[in-house]
Amino acid sequence: MNAFIRLADALSRLLGVVAAVLLVVAVIIVCQMVIMRYGLNESTHWQTEFVTFALIASTFLGAPYVLLTRGHVNVELVPLALGQRSRFILALLAYGSSTALCLLLTYYSFTFWYEAWEGGWSSDTIWAPKLWKVYLAMPVGFAAISLQYLADVLCLVSGREPPFGIVDSNAEAA
Repeated sequence: MNAFIRLADALSRLLGVVAAVLLVVAVIIVCQMVIMRYGLNESTHWQTEFVTFALIASTFLGAPYVLLTRGHVNVELVPLALGQRSRFILALLAYGSSTALCLLLTYYSFTFWYEAWEGGWSSDTIWAPKLWKVYLAMPVGFAAISLQYLADVLCLVSGREPPFGIVDSNAEAA
């Protein structure tokens, strides 16, 4: 169990770095595109599409890191109003249903990616990149966030982390 949690955390951190690099590269490409287009009056035929794909990929690949660091938007009104036992059950339901949803999305995004790979799909632009390369971020990102959710469930059930990261100061047992 420890090895799985460490593996999921390491994968989430690695994908977080990849997502950050994609964002930096997208910013650099946008700057290059502005210089080429407005400074040198040259054509920019691949830059816009690349930046769009990079931003979308960084979203899918960065999601597990956001979950790992609890960087997502979290409304704690209901969990704070509940006792420890009820909060635990709510967290288990939330993490479990999120895991199931992400596993389902992993399956369907993999089939979508495979269809693009098998069909040799490419973009309808002048650049025409192979779309299987672009779509690969979806199943990889969803698989990684599924693993991170499973690790979170294991941490919750084993008592390593409190539900929703909320430590109950008065240790009530509802």
